[in-house]
Amino acid sequence: MESKGLAVVTGASRGIGRATAIGLARDGYDIALSYRANRDKAQEVVDAVTELGRDAWAFEMELGSTGSVSAFADAILALNRPIAGLVHNAGMTRDGLFVSMKEKAWTEVTQAHLNGFYALTRPLLRGMLKARHGRIVTIVSFVGEKGNAGQVNYAAAKAGLIGATKALALEVGSRGLTVNAVSPGFIETDMTADLDHEKIVERIPFGRPGSAEEVASVVRFLIGDGASYVTGQVIGVS
Repeated sequence: MESKGLAVVTGASRGIGRATAIGLARDGYDIALSYRANRDKAQEVVDAVTELGRDAWAFEMELGSTGSVSAFADAILALNRPIAGLVHNAGMTRDGLFVSMKEKAWTEVTQAHLNGFYALTRPLLRGMLKARHGRIVTIVSFVGEKGNAGQVNYAAAKAGLIGATKALALEVGSRGLTVNAVSPGFIETDMTADLDHEKIVERIPFGRPGSAEEVASVVRFLIGDGASYVTGQVIGVS
């Protein structure tokens, strides 16, 4: 199968990012992924992608460092591949009640998500605009839509990304680009491992958490040709 172009997936060494990267490779995309610290896990994803007959690259990136995100963008551009899709999946939390939250916890979370979006999207966007094709998908959260006690900083960051998604969609739609957000509910990943699953599952009609693959399937739809008339939307997987 001829390559459909390069799909960039951040935070793809595990969880939703991993499932998305491998799923997009199955769909015919070459993959460039970022990881924060676990190079071995990232290499496992690269190996899985190459086994599917696609090219793959892994680059270290620290979401909380604008310089690191910019370096990742430069590495992607140096590949000199047409970018078909960009998936903002990497994220971070510093949970705690707002009344006792330190400024560092607020700043780290809000700046990592929002500045990271800026530092990566802006340089990659230029090529997409020139090609008049591209799909941008940001993984947000139900917390950014409904809030959650103990996560005011995270909710603010994800709500900001929802606003950025909707505004950018209006800016680039005339050039054929789409910009959407996927908002997962309670998904079984490393980030949710320490939560009280029993209490949360009691409120879920299906009686179980969602899987990374179920979120990835929606991202894959938005990156693909079938979503060419879907933009500025927040799609829940919940």
